[in-house]
Amino acid sequence: MNKIEHNMSLTAGYFPVLSAKQKISLLIGISGLFLLLLSLFNIEIPNTMSWLTVSLLMLIFGISWHGYESYKGLPEGIKNNGVWFRSLTNKGVLGWITAVFLTLFYIVLYFYPQYLGFQESGDNTGLIALFDPLSKLLNGNPASQWFVYGTLYTIAIFSFGIKFIFKYRHNRYEVIRTISVMFFQTAFAFLIPEIMARLNNTLPYTDLKNLWPLVYYNFDQYRVEGYLNSGTIGFALLIFGLVATFIITPVLTYKYGKRWYCSWVCGCGGLAETAGDPFRHLSNKKLSAWKLERWLIHAVLVFVVLMTTAVVYSYLGEDSSKYWLTKDTFLIGVALFITIVFALIFIFKRNELKKDARYGAIGAFVIIVGLLLLHFSTGNTLFFIPAETLKKAYGFLIGAIFSGVIGVGFYPLLGSRAWCRFGCPMAAMMGIQQRLFSKFRITTNGGQCISCGNCSTYCEMGIDVRAYAQKGQNIVRAGCVGCGICSAVCPRGVLKLENGSWKNV
Repeated sequence: MNKIEHNMSLTAGYFPVLSAKQKISLLIGISGLFLLLLSLFNIEIPNTMSWLTVSLLMLIFGISWHGYESYKGLPEGIKNNGVWFRSLTNKGVLGWITAVFLTLFYIVLYFYPQYLGFQESGDNTGLIALFDPLSKLLNGNPASQWFVYGTLYTIAIFSFGIKFIFKYRHNRYEVIRTISVMFFQTAFAFLIPEIMARLNNTLPYTDLKNLWPLVYYNFDQYRVEGYLNSGTIGFALLIFGLVATFIITPVLTYKYGKRWYCSWVCGCGGLAETAGDPFRHLSNKKLSAWKLERWLIHAVLVFVVLMTTAVVYSYLGEDSSKYWLTKDTFLIGVALFITIVFALIFIFKRNELKKDARYGAIGAFVIIVGLLLLHFSTGNTLFFIPAETLKKAYGFLIGAIFSGVIGVGFYPLLGSRAWCRFGCPMAAMMGIQQRLFSKFRITTNGGQCISCGNCSTYCEMGIDVRAYAQKGQNIVRAGCVGCGICSAVCPRGVLKLENGSWKNV
């Protein structure tokens, strides 16, 4: 017989003590991690493939078994599990230790891979060498720090995804979308690119999605030339990147909102939803955080547009007799596209967006001014900064520090979606589309709302869902990733994810 949970309060002081099986599962998972860390000390390992297999399987089994033992027999619905009282999930000592450990790992991974054993010339050592057999099996080359990272990233999404499914096994939507992110990360973001690299090592990619502006360097000269020099498959991937960005993404966002990508496909979102699930309640719900979010994420998007334009402009020619796409043609095309898009928004959505329409117009104006400065500059500079310098600065500050070191390392301090909420240019672009014309919204039944606050607490994007529910208003927000947790934890069934007419807001 299932246990009846009488107290659903967020602040309930009681939460179950770890059972013997939970302790054993933790020990197995920690032991698997310990076996990996032992390699950092260059210990002689007789069979590295067997050692690696055992350690990874221990990690997967330990996490999965712990998830099963934590949620088996519990009733469906809300499961607070004492998150406000655990040191790990309420910014306690364990939370800070975890944040420091993750942050240090990302710093070493990005900037000091030699301490993990990566050697640009010669044989790898330490942790990187432990992954050499698996890397050679998949792509035919010794491991790099990025291969190790991709493997551990996939293992984390897969194992914590199993735990997440156990937790929300009564909610069909959560189960299906979690299986989706596990599949896309394992197949499209990890295995297929590695295998294709073995078959054709000239392709300039590490991820098949090729979605700009997330892959901000997708149209760099070396990548474009790499695609074109790789034959039919390279050309097809280049065209797919363009079609996916400018056709597939808007169409799917119109039909399903940004959730089709942010909660069903994206690896960053997948890690946030699975490994980051215990920290989702830590997202800042203050009005000041929302204002910062809107300015910061859209500023990143504007910067990416300008930077990408400057980089492409830098390697185009000026002679139209040699190639039709010249520097001037490209700049005029970008300027016209931006002008038309924001003019249509301002004309047809001015009343709905109100002052946000003016902010959008300001963003378009900044881009146009940037394009003019690029046109009249010397040496392909934008705001007196070389295009290549802009790209390197973005890659360091946004691509590494923000998305990696802060975005993941600060899970126990800022919640699981800090990068998605404040910095991801892909989320910003789809958020604009979702806010303007998507059919997706979360409908509410205000008469059934008991103001428990679970929906707002567990919204990882910092949206005050309860305020909408109390008023019976549909939720159409640019920031919403459609994870559906607000609906899953609602004890009254007030919230429902729907695709309706964009006019019925």
